[in-house]
Amino acid sequence: MNFLMKIWHSSLGKKYIMGISGFVLVSFIVAHMLGNLQVFLGPSWINTYGQLLHDNHEILWPARIVLLTMIGLHIWSAVKLRAENRAARPVGYAGDPAPLASSYASRTAMMSGLIIAAFVIFHLLHYTLRVRAVNLTNMDFSTLRDSAGRPDIYLMLLLGFSKWPVAVFYIIAVGLLCLHLSHGMRAMFQSVGWKWTFGGVSHLPDRIARWFAVVIFILYTSVPTAVMCGFGKAYREAAVQQLSAGAVAEKEVAR
Repeated sequence: MNFLMKIWHSSLGKKYIMGISGFVLVSFIVAHMLGNLQVFLGPSWINTYGQLLHDNHEILWPARIVLLTMIGLHIWSAVKLRAENRAARPVGYAGDPAPLASSYASRTAMMSGLIIAAFVIFHLLHYTLRVRAVNLTNMDFSTLRDSAGRPDIYLMLLLGFSKWPVAVFYIIAVGLLCLHLSHGMRAMFQSVGWKWTFGGVSHLPDRIARWFAVVIFILYTSVPTAVMCGFGKAYREAAVQQLSAGAVAEKEVAR
């Protein structure tokens, strides 16, 4: 127990916590991205995927708890390490406002991390908890069902990203996430000593981290970008018309 406490309170231990939590979060980011991309396969694919998750609460909620724990540990370790670094060098080097060895991603990692955390909360309210006040459509996403009676995830995505403030916020947040990700992966490679040359290319791990972040950004933002450009418009408009007609019919019956 004392050994674990020493690791917990040491700078090295905090780096391990940041690295492990970061790895878990990156794994989730990739898995979540693959789930989102099913929207391009049509409503049946992504709605089946959503129903599968919805029907497995014994797996889904523990996974959410682990994910939120990893986010908390990642933020905590980052804040503590930043505080320790500042305490070790309270006064910066004269004439060196931005160290040459650091990147813009590393210098803005704390701020981008906090913005990403805020976005995660918004995203959970928007598509997971489906709070009506945040979707800007004045519709209750929890009531949306497809022809098979499943939650219509396809329609939720089309409706959600058809509102440009939501789509733009999503794209900006994903951009910050990928900036944060590129710095985190480079730091991880550096921590384990992966600084090697392959095929005449030096610092290959840095380039892998950079291009991985670029690919993640392109694939994640492809969904809101496609919706804003008209993807699924006919399906969305037909669904909205049907919902409006149903609402009118219910009012007539109530009278």
